[in-house]
Amino acid sequence: MRPFAPLTALAALAALTTLTACGADPAADSASGRGGDGAKRGTVTVRIPDPGNAGILARGKQDGSLDKALSAVGAEVAWTGSAGPFAPAAQAMNADQLDFATGSITSGITSLAQKPGFAFFTATDPDPVGEGILVREGSDIGSLKDLVGRKVAVNKGGTGEYLLLKALAKEGIPADAVERVYLRPDQTAAVFNAGQVDAWAVWSTYAVAEIGSGKARFLADGAAIGSDNYSLNAVRSDFAKEHPAIVKALYHYLHDNSAKERKDPAAYLNVFTDAGPTAVTGRARDVQIDFTRKGGTVDPIGPEDVERFETVARFYADQKVTPATVDIASHLLDVESLS
Repeated sequence: MRPFAPLTALAALAALTTLTACGADPAADSASGRGGDGAKRGTVTVRIPDPGNAGILARGKQDGSLDKALSAVGAEVAWTGSAGPFAPAAQAMNADQLDFATGSITSGITSLAQKPGFAFFTATDPDPVGEGILVREGSDIGSLKDLVGRKVAVNKGGTGEYLLLKALAKEGIPADAVERVYLRPDQTAAVFNAGQVDAWAVWSTYAVAEIGSGKARFLADGAAIGSDNYSLNAVRSDFAKEHPAIVKALYHYLHDNSAKERKDPAAYLNVFTDAGPTAVTGRARDVQIDFTRKGGTVDPIGPEDVERFETVARFYADQKVTPATVDIASHLLDVESLS
């Protein structure tokens, strides 16, 4: 992706970023950060959700490579809480309790409608194979049209609701012809497997276990649906203004290691343990490896990405998920221009 020129609404942030970067020496900049327990004097603390047992950040936590990358710009990580849905993470950034989080453009849009205190600075292309609409093996649902009159579990305002609405729109099926059952993703598997819903619109974090168990399959995946559901990284706006070099260093770490993960997905699974509830084993491990190989890398946000973000925003407004079209462009950072 090619980086885009900062938009007018970002001009003030860009100016503040430049002044912050050039108006003080690194020691003064670092001293303005939160120290945290045991932090070295003058070191900026970056509050990031704990990544668990898999992925780029988990590997960086385990082997020390993330600490090394951030120490070069006078920063260190404080692992805060745990990674999960973007909506609560966005609230935590708004409340100055978190500096960085990962989410989808779909959940990002609904969070941007809530007086946001964050901006997006990277984009990963929509997942063509790891997200979609799951049905149980043996289900009589053979096509999207068979969802009419059925119950589909979705997370409200996020990836699940988007995938279902997008799939229905593509087939010309009225949205109200399918009953949306709003559930938290981490509470949906039991409901889905008990047959209390007929399908589940979901992404790879939860789909891998279901497909890996041999008990579920995608009725339609992201490619079939025509999903524009990018994965994004967000940073607290004030943190980006105060510490642009740290944001840029974090971007480069994520970009470089996402390319490594795509080439060798197995190295980023079961980072801390290969047993227990957080481990991915058996067929599920093979499913996750395949999904990761076919996924994207963490890149700067380019003009073509912005157009697709805005398409999602208009779609959400048209579908009454948001009361109006959410302004996305004014909450995007050109990460490569930071210094």
